[in-house]
Amino acid sequence: MNFDLTEEQEMFRASVERFSAPIDVEARRKLRLSPTGYDRDRWASLAELGLIALAAPESAGGMGGSTLDLALIAEAIGKANSPDPWLEHGVLPTQLLIAGGVDGAVENVLAGEHIVGLAWAERAQRYALAAVGMKAEPSGEGFALTGEKTFVMGALLADTFVVSANLDGETAYFLIPRDEDGVEMRAYRLTDGSIAGELKLTRATVGAAAKLNITSAQFNDIVGETRLLAAAEMLGLGQRLLDDTLIYVKEREQFGVAIGSFQALQHRLVEAYARIEQCRSMLYRAALADRSDAHEWHRATAGAKAFIGENVDAVAREAVQMHGGMGITDELAIGHAMKRVMVLAKLFGDAESALAEYATAA
Repeated sequence: MNFDLTEEQEMFRASVERFSAPIDVEARRKLRLSPTGYDRDRWASLAELGLIALAAPESAGGMGGSTLDLALIAEAIGKANSPDPWLEHGVLPTQLLIAGGVDGAVENVLAGEHIVGLAWAERAQRYALAAVGMKAEPSGEGFALTGEKTFVMGALLADTFVVSANLDGETAYFLIPRDEDGVEMRAYRLTDGSIAGELKLTRATVGAAAKLNITSAQFNDIVGETRLLAAAEMLGLGQRLLDDTLIYVKEREQFGVAIGSFQALQHRLVEAYARIEQCRSMLYRAALADRSDAHEWHRATAGAKAFIGENVDAVAREAVQMHGGMGITDELAIGHAMKRVMVLAKLFGDAESALAEYATAA
């Protein structure tokens, strides 16, 4: 299998690296501690680079990037340890809006002028995608939604939410403006410093046009790609963790010599390197899987998410242990990287649930 990148792919990856270069640990902390957990001006700059448009087909005003193109962007964002919520507020909502036939809203999203979040998770449902507690019922010429959602990423950043709800026994998807009557949000910070929230709707009423024309099968396909891109970002984070640790063990001294000269640590670092290279091969192979075969696609994305999540987590733990106690603090990049890995590893399912889906699809 040919893993060589095209000139265009190299160009996009270089653009991400230049965009993320000024974000050091202090700048990252400042962005995370802002009232919304991010900066909208930076989001507009990210959109100007075409990184959101890459997730949309040319027919919708985008650039028609492939899954591999998007995976390379996610990997570059991870390697830069950048706090940009490109995956959760760029790729994911863009694909949902396009699949749902809401073309009018896509243009503002691609331009970075409008931010959309997804509210799908419910308490006591673990990683199930079907809506149970959130109910939708016809109301006049539209719908009224009542219920609660948890783990709503971008709780204070998003202008609109795509909310899954139970409509006559089937899961349907609706666009709900954050300032709509009957909408309440209780925000909290996640491990990586980003802001999520608990969304409560009390007969929040929207028009018929707010219902997305998206099937559960389409939603599952988009979730599969999101899992793959989360794995790609974790791969980039794992590379950053390894690179920073290699630099550290060459500088940190004990007993008058650099700890990188200790054979025991060298063996563990070689194993970490092998894990990262195996993850990269797994990612590229999954990104090139046949999407026309639903079983093959879900098998590939679930397997990649489980494998990369477990292995990058192992690399992160080695990195922290070699740095000592300061490895988990906000003073070093590896502390931030490890916390982001912890969040991404649980997005749309942890390793155990991903392996269960892999087995089912296989």
